[in-house]
Amino acid sequence: MALYFTSINSGSNGNCYYVGNNTEAVLVDVGLTCKEVERRMERLGLSMNSIKAIFISHEHSDHIKGLAVLAKKYKLPVYISTATYKSSRLSIDESQIFNLSHTQKITIGNLEITAFSKFHDAADPYSFTIACCDVRVGVFTDIGAVCDRLISQFKTCHAAFLEANYDVEMLERGAYPYFLKRRITSGYGHLSNKQALELFLNHRPSYMSHLLLSHLSKDNNDPALVEQLFKNVAGKIHVEVASRHQESNVFYIEQTAKDAYFFDPSLYQPAQLNLF
Repeated sequence: MALYFTSINSGSNGNCYYVGNNTEAVLVDVGLTCKEVERRMERLGLSMNSIKAIFISHEHSDHIKGLAVLAKKYKLPVYISTATYKSSRLSIDESQIFNLSHTQKITIGNLEITAFSKFHDAADPYSFTIACCDVRVGVFTDIGAVCDRLISQFKTCHAAFLEANYDVEMLERGAYPYFLKRRITSGYGHLSNKQALELFLNHRPSYMSHLLLSHLSKDNNDPALVEQLFKNVAGKIHVEVASRHQESNVFYIEQTAKDAYFFDPSLYQPAQLNLF
């Protein structure tokens, strides 16, 4: 069974990631309006009815903007830590709220979602991996520092959304005020291109086939620069930047044999991936 995944949007203007199999899927964060998520899902040929749950990483507005409306409209369970929910100031039916905890594993149909805590300036932030039939996709954004938890999870992923938020020199030369630059680089802000690259070089598994560089800063990064930086060392791994303006293509990974994973770029056409 294959895992399908796409970035609905990635950036400080809104984050939303889709991962699922042929019958069920989850969203990680809903930082766009419900209407915009619906519009982009439709363009990709993905059904809203395939979404069975929402997982929330933290309470910042670019991760929860459309959460309340989307969860209510589709009556979806929302997995969110107690501290994150309180800090979000959202009002969601209590019957739809399910608490998250560190290293918790949640089963949604044939999907297994693992939550683990991370460094970020939020109440109780989490990253996630989503697995099906031993194929695993990670969603690793809004991370202040690479820790052992992130490394151990990254090593298991066949594909990952990995934050590469800023170029160090661009941030230093840029117009951001000092306090904001310090927040970004504090260890509880965001990963730089250099930090993300070191994680990728030192800890990518041999079977990784896709890397989507995510949550790029609009002012302190260059999509072409960072994409080429990773492509220079990626080998056969497909690398691209997850856009802050539009959805990405739908990608998929299929297990074809034990410890062997099939990757064919010619099958990356959204029109062939209709999950209705």
